[in-house]
Amino acid sequence: MKFFIDTADLAQIKEAHELGILDGVTTNPSLMAKVGISGEEAVFNHYKTICEMVDGDISAEVLSTDYKTIIEEGKKLAAIHPNIVVKVPMIKDGVKAIKYFTDNGIRTNCTLVFSAGQAILAAKAGAAYVSPFIGRIDDSGWDGMILIEQIANIYAVQGYETEILAASIRNVNHIVKAAELGADVITSPLESILGLLKHPLTDIGLAKFVEDAKKFS
Repeated sequence: MKFFIDTADLAQIKEAHELGILDGVTTNPSLMAKVGISGEEAVFNHYKTICEMVDGDISAEVLSTDYKTIIEEGKKLAAIHPNIVVKVPMIKDGVKAIKYFTDNGIRTNCTLVFSAGQAILAAKAGAAYVSPFIGRIDDSGWDGMILIEQIANIYAVQGYETEILAASIRNVNHIVKAAELGADVITSPLESILGLLKHPLTDIGLAKFVEDAKKFS
């Protein structure tokens, strides 16, 4: 399973990259705004900087919801760097745009997916990634992991090549369960990724080792 970091913060991307486990980045206009990036030129330059930092897929999101403008935006984003994957919303014009991009050699990430039916459409249109929003599903009172399992089963049966990118990850358990149920990728805040390092027995064991090592000095 690949690990993407969901941020526009260059310091966090650098930290995740230095950990040695980073495969890519997902970001969006809201995350850009959090780090003070606004305006098309600044956003595009920021995407370019991220692409130069990480040797992996970088999802860059279109802002439009109509077919023609999605295509125009997607082409501009794809031209930034070969590692850019155009993030397109799961709407009718979005599916049409994904098919266009697929036919023209531009990879896509279908975002805002909340059902297996939507995931089927994304795969049929040729999306490189489909992004079910696990945390938001949990917030609505349903179990987002059931959707991951359902999509994984459907894709396996049908032979779809679209990768399942578990998004809206909120905690360590989301990451572990996504791996267990067949997600190809998770995208997560740095905090959740670093949370995988933690276990109280590790801390206790390390403290014991350090204390015992002092006896040999």
